[in-house]
Amino acid sequence: MAMDVIDYKLFGDDMQFVEVELDPGEAAVGEAGTMFYMEDGIQMETIFGDGSDSQKGLMGKLFGAGKRLLTGESLFTTLFVNQGHGKKKVAFAAPYPGKIIPVHLPDVGGTLICQKDSFLCAAKGVAIGLAFQKKLGAGFFGGEGFIMQKLEGDGLAFIHAGGAIIEKNLAPGELLRLDTGCLVAMQQSVDYDIQFVGGVKSALFGGEGLFFATLRGPGKVWLQSLPLSRLANRIVGASTMGGSRGGEQSGGLSSLFSNDD
Repeated sequence: MAMDVIDYKLFGDDMQFVEVELDPGEAAVGEAGTMFYMEDGIQMETIFGDGSDSQKGLMGKLFGAGKRLLTGESLFTTLFVNQGHGKKKVAFAAPYPGKIIPVHLPDVGGTLICQKDSFLCAAKGVAIGLAFQKKLGAGFFGGEGFIMQKLEGDGLAFIHAGGAIIEKNLAPGELLRLDTGCLVAMQQSVDYDIQFVGGVKSALFGGEGLFFATLRGPGKVWLQSLPLSRLANRIVGASTMGGSRGGEQSGGLSSLFSNDD
């Protein structure tokens, strides 16, 4: 597959965005709702699926859109084409605090397996498919890691991760254990599985869940310190507690002013 060759620049620290520079006729595809800004001459078009060569024809588009639906993403992506004269820029913003990771797909064997909510944007032609975890444990207990996205092609793709990001290069047979939500992406050569934490006390009172993910090399993996699910749980918990305290404080002030009257 011949991908469009795009240039880019990352901006920001904890809340990043990526600015993609397109030559005339070049295009980038972005996840719905991630566009930050675009210069005059960029034409925006909502498309069914991902717009790659693998999704040509009605059946190809339906199949591609269906795969996106299974990963919890929108049926549509947005295509940004430079129809002007000279180089034009379009920017895509991260949806929550973290880092944007640029991945040149040929450097990882042409295929990248990533969490279903991590894809941000890519050069036009990158195919966005499904990667089912085939092992029984990963299927039943993998949670966020059961159905993952598969990015294929020979161009640039940008994924987003929460918190601090670390890239590890696992040697053949090297094993790494982690929380199931902390995996962002991995090469296809990495073996992914789910294991029970072991020990009733650890499972019930450890606070880390009943299962963790295991990654066995060889291959590169990208990990995130703050998965979106963990961030959401903390926000919900804090808002519930804050609402209760806020109500008490409000009631106290009301009583005070009421007594003054």
